[in-house]
Amino acid sequence: MIPVKPLLSAAAEHGRMRLAHSLLVPCLFAALAPIARAQPEAPIAEGARYLLGVALLEGPEYAGSDRRELKLRPLWAYQHGRFRISTSRANGLLGFGSEASGPGASADLLSSERFKLGVALRIDSGRSSGDSPRLAGLPDIKRTLRGRIYAAYSFDKHWSVSASLSPDLLGHKGGTLGGLDLGYRARLGADTEWTAGAGLSFGDRQNMRSYFGVSEAASAQSGLPVFAPRSLARDLHAGLGLTTALDRHWLGFAGLGVSTLLADAADSPLTHKKNSVSGSLGVVYRWLP
Repeated sequence: MIPVKPLLSAAAEHGRMRLAHSLLVPCLFAALAPIARAQPEAPIAEGARYLLGVALLEGPEYAGSDRRELKLRPLWAYQHGRFRISTSRANGLLGFGSEASGPGASADLLSSERFKLGVALRIDSGRSSGDSPRLAGLPDIKRTLRGRIYAAYSFDKHWSVSASLSPDLLGHKGGTLGGLDLGYRARLGADTEWTAGAGLSFGDRQNMRSYFGVSEAASAQSGLPVFAPRSLARDLHAGLGLTTALDRHWLGFAGLGVSTLLADAADSPLTHKKNSVSGSLGVVYRWLP
C-alpha cells in the first residue's frame, strides 16, 4: 500500500516552501523600494572595469571538518554600469572594498548613496563525498544554480548592514541560504582600507538536511547515526580584511575569518569541530576606465 499521509505531508511542505519563495521577493521589493526612492541616486560608474588575480586560501575541508586544506584559486571580475560578474572574493576588489552583491552575475535594481537592492545568479558547486574522508558514504550534493536577492544600507561612511536570501533554482536539494551581516570599513591613508564584519547565516530545512543531516540510507552507507536537523541556524561568523593599492592597477589583500556552528549544525555527526578559522592572501590587477 502506498503511504498516502507522508506523501501528502511532503507535498504540502514543498507547496508551502514554493509559496513562501514566490511571496518573499515581491514583499521585500514593496517594503524596501520606498527607502531607496527616498535616497539620492548614486552615480553609476561609466565604462567597463576588469580584474584578474590569484588568492591563496586556507581553511576547513567543509563546514564542521577538523581537517584543513590549502587552495590556490583564480580571481576575476567584470563590471559595466550596474551589471557585474565575478568569482567569489573578487567582486568587492573592483570597488576597493566589500560589496553586498557577492559572487556570480549581479545587477543593482535600486541604488542610492546609502541604499542598494539587487539580484544575482551564481553557480553553487555543492559538495562531493570525495571532498573529505569524513564524507565517505554520504550522497553528493549536486552542483546547482542559485538566485540571490540582496539589500544593503550604509548608516555613514563606516557602518553598514546587509541581508541576503539565496534559493536553489534547480531544485538540486541545495535549499535556501540566508544571511544578515554588520560591516565596518575605514581608510588607513589614501591607499589602504581595512574592514571588519560579523553576521549570522541560516538555511531552510532542505539546506540543513543536505549539509548537516544523515538519512537512514546514508547512515547504512557511512556508518554515521541518523540525524535530522530542525534548527535553521547555521553559524555565527566574523572577519577582518585589509586591502592596499600597490599602484593604480595592482592591489594586494589579506583576510582572516572565524566562525562557529550553531544548534543542530554544531550537533551533527558530520561536525567534528564547530569552531573554525580561515585565511586568505592574494594579489589582483585592475583595468580601470
